[in-house]
Amino acid sequence: MATLAQPIIDADADFSLPGWIYTDPEFYEVEMARVIRPSWQIVCHESDLARAGDWRTIGYLGEQLVVLRGEDGAIRGFHNVCRHRAMRILEGDAGCAKKLVCPYHAWAYELDGRLSGVPMKRDYPALRLEDNGLVPVEVSMWRGFVFVRLEDDGGPSVAEMMAPYDAEIAPYRFEEMRTISDVRLRDRAVNWKNVGDNYSDNLHIPVAHDGLSRLFGKSYAIEAAGWVDKMSGGLVDRPSDNMWERFYQKHLPRVDHLPEAKQRQWVYYKLWPNMAFDIYADQIDFMQWLPTSPTTCVLREMAFALPDDRREMKLVRYANWRINRVVNAEDTWLIERVQQGMASQSYTVGPIGASEVCLRSFAAKIRDRIPEARQHRAPPPGWSRRPRGV
Repeated sequence: MATLAQPIIDADADFSLPGWIYTDPEFYEVEMARVIRPSWQIVCHESDLARAGDWRTIGYLGEQLVVLRGEDGAIRGFHNVCRHRAMRILEGDAGCAKKLVCPYHAWAYELDGRLSGVPMKRDYPALRLEDNGLVPVEVSMWRGFVFVRLEDDGGPSVAEMMAPYDAEIAPYRFEEMRTISDVRLRDRAVNWKNVGDNYSDNLHIPVAHDGLSRLFGKSYAIEAAGWVDKMSGGLVDRPSDNMWERFYQKHLPRVDHLPEAKQRQWVYYKLWPNMAFDIYADQIDFMQWLPTSPTTCVLREMAFALPDDRREMKLVRYANWRINRVVNAEDTWLIERVQQGMASQSYTVGPIGASEVCLRSFAAKIRDRIPEARQHRAPPPGWSRRPRGV
């Protein structure tokens, strides 16, 4: 008689990722190649590239990238590196240009990346203009936002990752939003994974975030759906003792295009592996945590909203910022101390609760891509250069 196949049981599912992978340089290099380089990273909103020649930049993993709108209206991405002597062509976060001209030797590129001008061109016997355009980088659009990735490993698009929540996001009209707070960069002395772990951690909310507890009561909830974690809480009616929280509760204006259930809900989505956006009725905030070393990262943040000139909306957005500034400070205090604990020889792995579905989901993906993450202690140096299975 045929027997049913037994389900595969992950022996590590009830344990956290080990502490050594939050500090180890060799693991860091492997996860940059297998996790971060193939992942999508947000650059800007499409409206930030409204005119031909408008450009925005992003830098991570030693790469400098630019996205820009061409004369044909298309949005393209390139490495922001001249093909002559590797000079950075565009400086800064944003601008507009008719051509991209290298400040070192004045090589000129068209908005579609073609090399079109080289001073003393006859001095380069090996030069072929058609072979020396800017090196392209993959660009993806999702609901008005522009993303890039350095490598394609066959992973899902942003739209595919967000598909389980597409219907509930649609009413917010992301495509019509505009930037209300340009790029902010904040250095953090923590491994990038600690930022994401904390973002999706539900159990610390009632312990460490008094303000969110006052605002949400017991309504905070989490779930994991494939490539996305979702966290949410509804504003309670009981006025907060905190001035800014009470102001926000009282004066948040109605937003007619949102369903009733969204009027007073805060909802957070974390996309694999290092991006998140916080959705409020008044605005949305995008954040990504870009690795800079095994024990440091930089938070890159932007805010967007639908045009709304109501005075109460402007004041509520300011109150929102005041509230979340406190939350961010609380989280920074926490993750810095977690990072220090990860370096302790006393720590290997910790148990994960059944309710910690987001941490479980993230850990499973890391272990799938880097099996050495199942080891509670760091393997001997050079493990990443040995053949698999040896």
